Amino acid sequence: MTEPEVSYPLTVLRTAAELRAATQTYRDEGKLIGLVPTMGALHQGHLALVDRAARDCGLVIASLFVNPTQFGEGEDFDAYPRNEADDIAKFDAHGVDFVYAPDAAEIYPAGLATTVTVSGITEGLCGATRPGHFDGVTTVVSRLFEHCAPDVAYFGEKDYQQYKVVQRLVEQLGLDIRVVGITTVRERDGLALSSRNAYLNPGQRRAAPAMYGTMFALAGRLHDGVDIAAQCAWGAQALLDAGFDSVDYFEICDADTLIPATGNAPNLRILAAARLGKTRLIDNMPVDPPD
Repeated sequence: MTEPEVSYPLTVLRTAAELRAATQTYRDEGKLIGLVPTMGALHQGHLALVDRAARDCGLVIASLFVNPTQFGEGEDFDAYPRNEADDIAKFDAHGVDFVYAPDAAEIYPAGLATTVTVSGITEGLCGATRPGHFDGVTTVVSRLFEHCAPDVAYFGEKDYQQYKVVQRLVEQLGLDIRVVGITTVRERDGLALSSRNAYLNPGQRRAAPAMYGTMFALAGRLHDGVDIAAQCAWGAQALLDAGFDSVDYFEICDADTLIPATGNAPNLRILAAARLGKTRLIDNMPVDPPD
């Protein structure tokens, strides 16, 4: 039985050809085109990206696509929350002009045998614990850039490694796209907003802000001559003591290269990933927050 066509308050496009045709007039007029890539399950963190794009650009495209290639075996692709109507209503309320919501065959047509890999920045952190994840990210982002042809693309700094990987992708391919990172949006208790927070039970939700609290405390412990490895071990143990079940990593890295730091230095960032039950949370913060 064919599902009835859903009518949305703004324009939803399903194919790259439709998107190119719908946006051509804006391109001819020289409008700056902004892209906000998402997998849906929108929260205020996503909407902060949209709001920034709406301020910066004459045309805002938001993509809505749960990308199967960035989920590993045993991860939550099938369970990932999906509510297209709710997401599109939020996009509409925040000034999105077009929603690009392709199906998997549009992004990965039959016969496509190309994977985009960015090396040198993907091997550590989430790359070490989620093999193949960043190949999935860079491949889908490359496809979205091809289909949407944005001038500017917006990514949240909550997924900091992803943001830096996309910057590296754009630099190495020589794409004329500016990649803008938006500061992590948090709950009042410090927990970074994430679609996966919905998986947490009440006890896990009470424990979750310890990730931010531990990073904040660690930033205050750094000084010249500090033993970085010992401080990272302290941070990982603090998460376990707070109720986290396991820690994938707790590291201090150069904020641009993501190479682990060996001593206190300018431009460092603390990055962590840990699990509460089956839910994997990630977060990060600069050692020296901007004024």
